[in-house]
Amino acid sequence: MASRGYGNAPTQTRQSMASSGGAVKARQLAQLQQQLAQLSNNLADTENLLRMTSVQAESMRGLGSWHAGLFMAASKVLGEESVQQNQQQGGSGGSGPN
Repeated sequence: MASRGYGNAPTQTRQSMASSGGAVKARQLAQLQQQLAQLSNNLADTENLLRMTSVQAESMRGLGSWHAGLFMAASKVLGEESVQQNQQQGGSGGSGPN
């Protein structure tokens, strides 16, 4: 009988390893499911941020065009003032240095 009890020990070890292996697998699958859910949430957040960025980029484009128009208008005004000042200085100043 002693040899019979000794022979059952490896079978019991295999069964306990198989059951613990199943528990490990279940735990790993649960962890994987949690990570996939987090990844899905992060992808949804990224999609929303990309949409918002697209809207903001279009607004920045309009703002850039608006500022370009202001710079061109300011350049024209300042350029005309500069020409007028040069004409006034040239006409009243007599002959300048040659």
